[in-house]
Amino acid sequence: MPSLAQNLISRALADGRLDFEDVRECVRDRLAQRLFRDRLGAALAGRFREIVVDEAQDCNPADLEIVKWLRSSGINIKVICDPNQAIYAFRGGLTDDLLKFGAAFDADDRLPMSGNFRSSPAICAAISQLRPPAARGPPDVSLGPYKDETTPVYIVAYGGAGVPATIGKRFQALAAGLGIPPSSAPVLASTWASAGNAVGRPFSDAGNDKTLILVDAVMSFQFTFEAGNRREALAHLHRAVLLVRGAISNVGAYSNYVATCGLDDGSWRPTTIEIGQRLHLRRGEQPEEWLQRARDLLDSDLVGDSTINQRLRSHPKLGSMLVEASPTALPARAIHAVKGLEFPAVCVILTAKTAGGILDVLTGATIDAKLVEDTRKIYVAASRAERLLAIAAPKSRASALKAILDAGGQPVRVLSL
Repeated sequence: MPSLAQNLISRALADGRLDFEDVRECVRDRLAQRLFRDRLGAALAGRFREIVVDEAQDCNPADLEIVKWLRSSGINIKVICDPNQAIYAFRGGLTDDLLKFGAAFDADDRLPMSGNFRSSPAICAAISQLRPPAARGPPDVSLGPYKDETTPVYIVAYGGAGVPATIGKRFQALAAGLGIPPSSAPVLASTWASAGNAVGRPFSDAGNDKTLILVDAVMSFQFTFEAGNRREALAHLHRAVLLVRGAISNVGAYSNYVATCGLDDGSWRPTTIEIGQRLHLRRGEQPEEWLQRARDLLDSDLVGDSTINQRLRSHPKLGSMLVEASPTALPARAIHAVKGLEFPAVCVILTAKTAGGILDVLTGATIDAKLVEDTRKIYVAASRAERLLAIAAPKSRASALKAILDAGGQPVRVLSL
């Protein structure tokens, strides 16, 4: 007898609601039928002269198999990628598969791209050195509007095991010296928590507490919505509101709820934006005052018998999580959230926990897959920068990092906190 989950999936497929995995599975099943596969391949080859696959490093092995099939069908395939930006192994992304696929092309068809229209010469040199030695090669040539920029790359050396807020203050001063506003100077880290610590917005684990989950969502909306994380911030807040009102029993039930109810973005985003705006922390507002406003605002459409006061209880961490938004606040963002974006200034955080392993990859001391991906994240983050790049690293690792970056031939300065 079909399970509830199977019935849910069947209804979603019948209604045409597919995620990427559903599409991949459908394609895999159809291409397993030889007659269909050959007929479709011939039809596509007759219609399309060429297919360009951009950002191919974000494919997963199933996607790459489709590309291989298209090529075997006689279609000219152009694959554009930077394997060093492959940072989606956690969701099945490519690692060595892409390099093996590239080797299947004739040597004359494997063309490197060496021009960089985004970053300054110093940043081009630094990001070249942030690749593993075997993938390093010569630095890209700066060709864009900042090709004459002379600002060095900075290493901000900090003490202690944690990520201090002084990193953000020093970076903000560097950006201000170039006339770059805080909104254009994000602090990036592998986790949002580390980035938040660097800008003075400490992260607290909300656990299952509805009040803290709501506060975290409101703060994410307040700090990241205008900085570009609109979709993520809105979904985060929508999920928290549903949890408080009892429409979902836990945060993990959010995706199924949205799919089951057939909620399209337009049906919930305007209301969620309004809630986020109304729950902005006011200047001088005390935590308990904010909490009462949240109770008043969300005390409708409740599912279940508990009252809004029982759902949104006061919590000792409430005061530390509620922080006023400021026009001088630096955006704090996770690296995965900025892939494909660019900013005049970027500060990248190397934590005490990960810095050693990343440096081992950059010196060729290890090829451990997990550490290689951690290193790729730093490469991706640094390559977002146009004029100013700062890399925050523990003081014990600063000299080793400088030696690696110095080999790029452009100026690198160490600033100690």
